[in-house]
Amino acid sequence: MNEPSDALVFFGATGDLAYKKIFPSLQSMIRHGHLNMPVIGVAKAGWNLEQFKARAQASLQEHGGGINGPAFEKLCSLLRYVDGDYLDPTTFTQLRQALNGAAHPLHYLAIPPSLFGQVAQGLAQSQCNQGARIIAEKPFGRDLKSARELNKTLVRYFPEDAVFRIDHYLGKEAVQSLLYSRFANTIWEPIWNRNYIAAVQITMAEDFGVQGRGKFYEEAGAIRDVLENHMLQLVACLAMEAPAGDGEPLRDERAKVLSMVRTLTPGDVVRGQFTGYRNDPGVARQSTVETFAAVRLWIDSWRWAGVPFYLRTGKCLPTSCTEILVQFKKPPQQVFGREARGQPNHVRFRLSPQVVLALGTRVKKVGETMTGVDVELILQRRPKDEMEPYERLLLDAARGASEFFAREDQVEQAWRIVDPILGHAVPVHPYAPGSWGPAESGKLIIGEGAWWNPNSQPDAIEKEGVA
Repeated sequence: MNEPSDALVFFGATGDLAYKKIFPSLQSMIRHGHLNMPVIGVAKAGWNLEQFKARAQASLQEHGGGINGPAFEKLCSLLRYVDGDYLDPTTFTQLRQALNGAAHPLHYLAIPPSLFGQVAQGLAQSQCNQGARIIAEKPFGRDLKSARELNKTLVRYFPEDAVFRIDHYLGKEAVQSLLYSRFANTIWEPIWNRNYIAAVQITMAEDFGVQGRGKFYEEAGAIRDVLENHMLQLVACLAMEAPAGDGEPLRDERAKVLSMVRTLTPGDVVRGQFTGYRNDPGVARQSTVETFAAVRLWIDSWRWAGVPFYLRTGKCLPTSCTEILVQFKKPPQQVFGREARGQPNHVRFRLSPQVVLALGTRVKKVGETMTGVDVELILQRRPKDEMEPYERLLLDAARGASEFFAREDQVEQAWRIVDPILGHAVPVHPYAPGSWGPAESGKLIIGEGAWWNPNSQPDAIEKEGVA
């Protein structure tokens, strides 16, 4: 189906995701000239249209950078609202009327996954699924079994090419730039393999706790919330082979490399929980849910055989950032033997909050002796008006562009990788807020290496040498 969507429907319209992300994205889409179709919110809140518009206004003031007069006026003219229970067929009859003949609506499920099936069935029974697309918000299931059941439910009412499983990380400009850099430059390919790369580290850190979302986090934990989706998508972008082109070939290669990742075992993972987590509202007093997870991955492919991928994510860590470190092997022979060996060369990608590409190398110190110092060459980009992930992905879905959405096989492979370590398969270790997690995570690193701890100032070079 290549026809653009002619109406946007989002379920859960009065919820937290809509308030923080969707309304700001809609205003931005209008500012960029990308939204000119009815926007229909559906929820059970007892509201009317004017209350719904007031919610949009409050959202933009708090999370959208303020009200843009012309854009907000147009947004209000596009907004519609249907109030009703998702189990009530009348709700979908009213939605059918609100669509007013739209032939290709885009339905966004900004609701818990447990409601996906009910809403998809209601859309089908009211024929609101005809010629339509559907966006499913993460988490897409809780494990491999539930993900498979959820996939079966959705494809019962929508064809696979009309199902868009959203992971907002794939919509980030920095992630797409990472993917672009890999395949738009010849310099990487000769060295992007097991012959030159010793290890890859990915850190996704947050310097805050669960912020009152204890009840949600008790059901998710760091592995389900971040590692299974965001972090494995980054692994796929880093390790995939070159696609034959954009679009579906790109998704083919992401799925292929995930299929080569070994299923994790308890010996591959360390779980942690920051001290004080159990005091958060909604958290069980004896909770063993992880707020930190570190894993060691292996990819059984010709390119990556023997190269460990280290992933860690956590809350209450020293800084908030996402950073990738590709560490190269040391030179095979030390030519200048009178000095200590330096750090291995590396490429560092900072994806957030700044966008940084850095090359770590060793240069000669000024002076009589042949000794060196480790330095970084840094290229940093500070975009002024880049698209936010939800804006980009809503636009892509409306156009039917699926390359930055997860396909069914990708989702199932990701769950297959983490399935054995979910729940209580691995003990949880305490760690102090402000630390880099439990000390046990260091035992995952093979050889003489250690975790690379991202600096809160990634472009501040304090080492002697190039500044």
